[in-house]
Parts: sequence; C-alpha cells; structure tokens
Amino acid sequence: MSMATRTDQGQAAPHAADRHDLIRVHGARENNLKDVSVELPKRRLTVFTGVSGSGKSSLVFDTIAAESQRMINETYSAFLQGFMPTLARPDVDVLDGLTTAITVDQQRMGSDPRSTVGTATDANAILRILFSRLGRPYFGPPGAFSFNVASVQASGGFTVDRGAEKTRTEKVSFSRTGGMCTHCEGRGTVSDIDLTQLYDDSKSLSEDPFTIPTYTGGGWVVRVIAESGFLDPDKPIREYTKKERHDFLYREPTKVKINGINLTYEGLIPKLQKSMLSKDREAMQPHIRAFVDRAVTFTTCPDCDGTRLTEGARSSKIGGISIADACAMEIRDLAEWVRGLAEPSVAPLLTALRHTLDSFVEIGLGYLSLDRASGTLSGGEAQRVKMIRHLGSSLTDVTYVFDEPTIGLHPHDIQRMNTLLLRLRDKGNTVLVVEHKPEAIAIADHVVDLGPGAGAAGGTVCFEGTVAGLRASDTVTGRHLDDRASLKDTVREPTGKLPVRGATANNLQGVDVDIPLGVLTVVTGVAGSGKSSLVHGSIPAEEGVIAVDQTPIRGSRRSNPATYTGLLDPIRKAFAKANGVKPALFSANSEGACPTCNGAGVVFTDLGMMAGVSTTCEDCEGKRFQPSVLEYRLGGRDISEVLAMPVTDAERFFGTGDARTGDARTPAAHKILERLADVGLGYLTLGQPLTTLSGGERQRLKLATHMGGKGGVYVLDEPTTGLHLADVEQLLGLLDRLVDAGKSVIVIEHHQAVMAHADWIIDLGPGAGHDGGRIVFEGTPADLVAARSTLTGEHLAEYVGA
Repeated sequence: MSMATRTDQGQAAPHAADRHDLIRVHGARENNLKDVSVELPKRRLTVFTGVSGSGKSSLVFDTIAAESQRMINETYSAFLQGFMPTLARPDVDVLDGLTTAITVDQQRMGSDPRSTVGTATDANAILRILFSRLGRPYFGPPGAFSFNVASVQASGGFTVDRGAEKTRTEKVSFSRTGGMCTHCEGRGTVSDIDLTQLYDDSKSLSEDPFTIPTYTGGGWVVRVIAESGFLDPDKPIREYTKKERHDFLYREPTKVKINGINLTYEGLIPKLQKSMLSKDREAMQPHIRAFVDRAVTFTTCPDCDGTRLTEGARSSKIGGISIADACAMEIRDLAEWVRGLAEPSVAPLLTALRHTLDSFVEIGLGYLSLDRASGTLSGGEAQRVKMIRHLGSSLTDVTYVFDEPTIGLHPHDIQRMNTLLLRLRDKGNTVLVVEHKPEAIAIADHVVDLGPGAGAAGGTVCFEGTVAGLRASDTVTGRHLDDRASLKDTVREPTGKLPVRGATANNLQGVDVDIPLGVLTVVTGVAGSGKSSLVHGSIPAEEGVIAVDQTPIRGSRRSNPATYTGLLDPIRKAFAKANGVKPALFSANSEGACPTCNGAGVVFTDLGMMAGVSTTCEDCEGKRFQPSVLEYRLGGRDISEVLAMPVTDAERFFGTGDARTGDARTPAAHKILERLADVGLGYLTLGQPLTTLSGGERQRLKLATHMGGKGGVYVLDEPTTGLHLADVEQLLGLLDRLVDAGKSVIVIEHHQAVMAHADWIIDLGPGAGHDGGRIVFEGTPADLVAARSTLTGEHLAEYVGA
C-alpha cells in the first residue's frame, strides 16, 4: 500500500469498535433502586457514593456485576451450567457495554480450619513444589508437604481374564506420601472434650440428659441414640458397663433401623467432632459457639507443634529453613529469604513466588504469615488478599468491582490502596468502587452519588459527574465531603482504669497499658500494629464486657431485623395476649405460615440448569401468613402490616399506641426499636430480609442488638465500617450517649473523626507485624496533634487543620 492512499487519515471517522466506550444502565430496579439510569465511562475509575442503604451495592454488585457473571455463565454448555450457581437476570430494562466483571468484595474467606493465607493464594502451592525439588533430605512430591493430603498405603490383588486358560492374578500396591499430621489431621490444634458439659450422667436417655444444643428429648438425634439397641434407654448413664460406655461415646458409624427407617448410629464424640468441632469457631452460630467454648478446650497439637505437618515434611529443609518455618515467617521476611535463593533449575518458580509475596507487601499485608488461618482475617484484610491475584494480571478491558477497599486501613495506608486502584485503571481496565472515604473519592474520574436517603427514601441518582462537581452540588455527600470534626475543648475525666500487663498476644511485645474507664477511648495504629490483639486478646472477656467485632451476621431470606434483634418475640406475645391465641401463630416460620409458600412470601420455581424464578405467592399476596392469622389485630393492625412498618413508625406505634384503634403499647418491643433508631436504622422495615441489607446496615443492626446487653464496658471494632460521612456524626452522638450513661467505650478505629472526638487515644506501632506491637502514644487527641510524633498524629493534625 502506498502512503498516498492515506491522505485523509486525520479526518477519518472513528472505527465502529471504538464507539463502545460506555457501560449503559437504564431502568434498574433491584432492591430499592427506582428506575436508575446511568452511563459509566469505560477504562476510568468510577466511585459510587451515598448514605448507607441508598442503593450503591444494588446498582454495582446486584445489577452490573451480577449480569456480567450471568452472561459469562451462559457461554458454557448446558451440562456445565447444571453444576454452576443459577443466577436470575437483574431487574433492569437495558444493560449495554458490559465487560467481564471481577468482583472483589468484603465477604470473609472460607472458615475451614485448614484454610490459610497460603492455601487461599498460590503461595503455598509454589512453596510445596519448591521444597519437593530443593529440600534436603528429599521427602517426596509436592503433596508430601501439604497438610491437606494424608498419607495412604494399600495393597491387594486383582484377576486379569484374557480368555480360556489365560486368567492370572496380579498383585498391586499403592502408596501416597502426604504431609498431614495424623494426630490433628492438619488442623494444628487438638480438642479435649469435658464430658460433664455434654450430659447429666445421673439421668437416663429417656430423661433428656443432654446439654448439647439441638439434642432435645423428642428430636431425631436423641431418638437414634436411645432406640439404636446398643443402650438401655432407662439406665442412668453413670451405670453403663465399659462396653456400653464405648458404644455411647466412641462407636464407629453403624447402620440401624428405627421405625422402619434406615439410619446411622455413631458415638457421641465422633458425631460432635464432625458436626461442630470441624468448623471454624468464628463461623458458628452464637449458641453453638457458647457451647463449644464451655465444653471444649483447644490446645496446640503436641505432635506437630501447631505446624499441621508430619515430622518428615518438617525435616526437609532449604538452607536450614523448613516449609513450616517459611510459612510461619512474616511475608515480607519470607520475600527476602526467597530473594536469596539462586537456583536456575527452579527459576520460573522463584520468579512467580517472589511476585506473589511482593504483592502482599505492596498491598500492605506484609505483616501476615502464610500459616495465618483465613477465617481470622478481617473483612478488609480478606478483600486485599483477594486482590493479590489481580495485581500482576495481564488482562485488560476487565471491569473490577470493589466494595470499600479502604476498610480497615489507616490513613497512612489509603494512599497505597489508591495507587493500586489507579494502576488497575491505567492498564486499560474499568474500575468501579463503592466508597465512603473522602481520600478515596478524591481520585475518581467519575462519581455517581445515590440517595437522597436510605432504604425507600433512596434508590435515585442525585449526582453524576466529577469530584469537583460533587463538592459543589447540594447532595448529602457533597455537603459532607469536606466535613472535618474538630478537637473537643474539654475531655471527660476517667472514673477508673482497666490495667493490662505484659500483653504478648500475636505481635504484642510485653505491652503494659492502663485503659481508662468511664470515657471514650480510641485505639489506633496502622493495620497489623496490634490493636485487635491488645483489645480482644488482652481485655478479659468477663461479665460486663460487651464486644462488637467485625464478624458478619448470618441469616437467610427468612431472617429480618425483627427476628435478628429478638423484637418479634414481644410482638408475637402482644398479639397473642390481645387475641387470646398462641404466639406461634404470628411467626411466618411456624404455625401461622402460609401453607403455599411456607411463610417465604414468594414461590420458587426450579428450572433446572436455568435460573430459578421467584414469584409472589398468590394465596397470601406476599404477606407470608395464613388468611385466618391476618384477622387477628393489635392496635388496629394485623401482623403483616406491623412487619411492613419502618422502625420509626413502629417505635411510635408500640410506644404510645393508637388512640383510635386501641392500645398497642409494648414496652419490651419499644425498647428494642429505640436502639434501632439510635443507630440510624429508623428507615428499615421490620420484616425486610437480612439478605437485602448493606454491609453498613448489618454492622449497625449488630450494634443495636448488643446495646441491649447488661454491661459496663463496650468494645467496638471499627464501627464506622460502611458508614457515610453523614452517618458518622450520628454514631459519635450514640457513643457520647453511652458514655454519658456511665458506660466505658473502647473503640478500635481508623476514622479521624472518631479519633478527634475521643477523650483518650492509645496509639500502637510504629509499624505492622514485628515492627509494631508497642505503645507509641497515650494521651488526649490534642496532645497527639501537638506532638505529631506518630503516623496517626501526623494524619490527625492534617485532618483537623492544625
């Protein structure tokens, strides 16, 4: 082709493929969204703002990311789709210009006790191959260094038939070397069960002797034990013979027939180990966790010393370091050790491992170790661990979706996170971020502000444009974007102190500190400096200490604020008393449930490999109750109308009653509703499914529940998580009311507004991991700002404009 043929190139129309530079959303109605329409620029960083519950996650995760995932799933064969989660199409009119979406959310990582930071990333897999190649003495293939692989040996014979007179028997043997410690089965801990906490041995099986949750007299679990034929149900347990005691506690799984039904009988101890003790403690329901804490003692495995590995796997070393030693190092130290290895035969492995470990350090997680149980990571740490695999990815034109990536980050670390987000964008990717922090909003190319309120009062786009435009707008976010809490003129005087002496949990280095009581104390420091170790690991969990941590609340579509907070109980009793019937009628999970939808309010139709369809139940019209139950009224309203009320309306209804329709005053219900309103959840309806609540709403719901506890010391772990700038003011007012009521409040927090509002600050550092674990400042916020002797002091001084 000659150059002359390109004379009009400068004026040529853009290529048709270059016109698809927007993600278009029209008519989105997921959850509380009200026909939302937005156009998002591709290959740019877009931040979604708005008060908690305004619809940010509904738009970004439940609409854009969900539809992208659904469309990708549909590219697979029908056979494969049958094994994949079925996703319904979001409630939206038009979604155009989507690219492959990678979601990095705050969901905790798997709580399996064998899941670690190393197994959740590629680091452990690469290390195992490395030690199988270079470890001396040689121990075995990569599986020999895995605590998830057990050693297996088998032998036997099989007959080969090749026709008449050609049959012969061959002997075969099989062996596999695994790294799993046989004593603790790769968990690193062993459990010792206190039998006195399981049952009352003075009673017989027919007298309901068990003190284990769900082991009730008439339940199938107890019936299988009592009617198995191995035990006399009328004989006290303490009088069992040696054989009966063994069958009761340790018998191997055995098939039994009870009332013509084939069932499996198993000894009590192995049954408990499988059903309860094999789970991560943090993943247990509260009543199960309380039982396990009472009945079970977990100690470090004496055989493997907590490393989870066999002696053989630990004996193979590279330069005097075993794989157990490597996994126990802080990741930044491990990265230095790997950099010192120079072995050409495994050069690609070393390069990949160095990149993964450097990514940990770069993202601010260098203080972790690969053997850290993944269930113990905070939501922010889990999210950043998930980011590791994307940092070095060569993919472009991908949509990355982040849910508050700055959660759990000290102001010092937020700049590092911003740099990582911008790097993903600059590689040609679209980055969508749900965020509340002004420092993270500031780097946006495009901002979408949802609101104006939360719940039913939100779900609309209040502003779309640049950060400068948002700052000049009159939206809630725009007005609060430059809010700065000022230091208090006077601070409260402590009424006592909580002494902590010689604290050495995790990375704490013999910390001695007096935590003042009767005031608002804020514990600060960079991520990994030892804040949670000091507060949760050193303050005795005694009567009067109420801890509200970051563990997510669990619940199905049937769970709602009324059931989670215990509010439904006094409401049911009030309805029952007013109408002279049983309380069970007023539960959608019990006798009053609509028989067609079983109290769900919707009917689910399973379409096999295709997405199931949920339709409003025609019989109860989504009200969840039988028509006969809805005839009973309290204060002129039926139970479905009460559950449809917002908290603020319900607070008035149960507080003063309705003079026109009868008295509905219920003090027990009113007290719970007051707490929900106090934490800023007045807009939630009582029957709203927990699955539709945002992360910030769930955090505050949990706080409201714990506020009902009888205790003098409240320990809160980052209560501003998921809170909008405007909501933080309300939280500070709540903390003040708790302290003014005579309570002591200890808060682990990174938000400068909470620091500025504190009466006393304890700052840990100066760094993370082994560079932290020391008290670097104790005193008032004013003293911290004046001294500027720590990272926290510098950022707080900049925040308050000192």
